[in-house]
Amino acid sequence: MLRAPLLAAARSQRMRKLVEVVPATRSVVSRFVAGARTSDAARVVRELADQGLRVTLDHLGEDTTDAEQAATTVRAYEELLTALAADGLAFGADVSVKLSAVGQFLPVDGEKVALENARKICAAAEAVGATVTLDMEDHTTTDSTLGILKELRTEYPWVGAVLQAYLRRTEQDCRDLATEGSRVRLCKGAYAEPEEVAFQDKSEVDRSYVRCLKILMQGKGYPMVASHDPRMIAIAEKLAADAGRKADDHEFQMLYGIRPEEQRRIAGDGKTMRVYVPYGDEWYGYFMRRLAERPANLAFFLRGLATRG
Repeated sequence: MLRAPLLAAARSQRMRKLVEVVPATRSVVSRFVAGARTSDAARVVRELADQGLRVTLDHLGEDTTDAEQAATTVRAYEELLTALAADGLAFGADVSVKLSAVGQFLPVDGEKVALENARKICAAAEAVGATVTLDMEDHTTTDSTLGILKELRTEYPWVGAVLQAYLRRTEQDCRDLATEGSRVRLCKGAYAEPEEVAFQDKSEVDRSYVRCLKILMQGKGYPMVASHDPRMIAIAEKLAADAGRKADDHEFQMLYGIRPEEQRRIAGDGKTMRVYVPYGDEWYGYFMRRLAERPANLAFFLRGLATRG
């Protein structure tokens, strides 16, 4: 019941101002966001690496309509990758990039600018042994994002894609992308979408997730199972075994700050476990979507406000 209001709040500037001025907010947000600076992200990467966990890093920000802001985001990723390389942490790391943060929504040549900016990030990643995954946003950007992905893969075939199981189109997208060398992160989806394009009931989304998992596990690509749901993880493990997959040809992914014990358990079992680590000042939209995804996250936030406000 709270999901729709929280997702609406994620795009509300008025609500953002209210939440950001609450004294307890920053301390609570730190559970889900590494920090504001590159050094904060590098510190968390080191902590996770010491636990046998891999990372994908997201410099927070989206819906950019300013070319200089988009360029600033590119520079932030380049700085991050340089810092990780200096600390011996870049090889095998991944960065998650929202195309709307690097120019996709610019009023003039937005897709072209986003493609060129994404190319710069890919070049910086390749130079240090890291990879890039293009994050998926709301359904209006899906075709544009997949089109840019196709262009990038002509030069950087290892660029990863994200598909969202709540979209009705995703099964076909999985079939299209379950090809040799294709890295695909499958998540359930975290945006408010209309019924004509997205499943609304949780059970429908779960069934779609399983159908999509089957396609990816039986395909020739590299599935990335992004879920905190114990049932989905168990199903993914069985599907991987049935498909004859080994530990190095698929992986599991979870968000920073959510089910850390389970993250360590999966890694301890010899499987690849990657943690999605966001950082930067533009944390509000990301944080509100995390609250919308799980009631436990909202309860944690409210307790923090009550005890630290």
